[in-house]
Amino acid sequence: MERDELRALLRAVAAGQVDVDDACARVGEAPFVELGYAKPDVQRGVRQGVSEVIYGAGKTAEQIAGIMDALERSGQRRIIVTRLDAKKSDELETLLKEEMPRLADGYRYLATPRMGILGEAPKPTGIGYVLVIAAGTSDLYCAEEAAVTAEMLGNEVRRVYDAGVAGIHRLLSHTGDIQRASVIIAVAGMEGALASVVGGLASCPVIACPTSVGYGASLGGISALLSMLNSCASGASVVNIDNGFGAGYQANLINHVGR
Repeated sequence: MERDELRALLRAVAAGQVDVDDACARVGEAPFVELGYAKPDVQRGVRQGVSEVIYGAGKTAEQIAGIMDALERSGQRRIIVTRLDAKKSDELETLLKEEMPRLADGYRYLATPRMGILGEAPKPTGIGYVLVIAAGTSDLYCAEEAAVTAEMLGNEVRRVYDAGVAGIHRLLSHTGDIQRASVIIAVAGMEGALASVVGGLASCPVIACPTSVGYGASLGGISALLSMLNSCASGASVVNIDNGFGAGYQANLINHVGR
């Protein structure tokens, strides 16, 4: 069950359209489904406002399909699978077509962010728009994970790509978008300077997302991470290396404060 579904159920009870005992039975369903290999949290959407997301790495296609089935049967209309490689997605899609055809039609794979998606993004309900800025084209896998996550959680997302500090005029040409955004996600590898520059131009929260892009001394993203953690931009916070999902999720929370 998701939060808007609970609200609709309570309105129906108030209007006399649904029996109180029936509503109690619906609300009183088990908060998770026991699958043996997983316990999908089917009431997370009611508690947190965002339903459970599946982390695809380390899971088999069969396990992912089983979790998706449990979430969909509980009333979850949109399902996100992160860190899903193309081969496993092909296996998952074949499995859905053969055993769960009701899920197969709505499933699609997004290669750049390595995400599997079930359902369409909802109408944006945030305060304003989320701006995702990527320093380079090589950072798009992480930037798109952040952008798609935010879109699937009900946010308008605008993208500015290949606007790193090595050619700062490219970034400055988007100053208006930066100053009007409700929250910004700055995605960068290498030295990670983008977050500080964006933070100096923006009046909204900036979520810095370091990537593992770079040469040897970048240490798989640690250089960018440390640079962002030591940013002199006051409004910047930092998520983990390559954690586009976490950045998109946090941006959604900020963009829905009071909603």
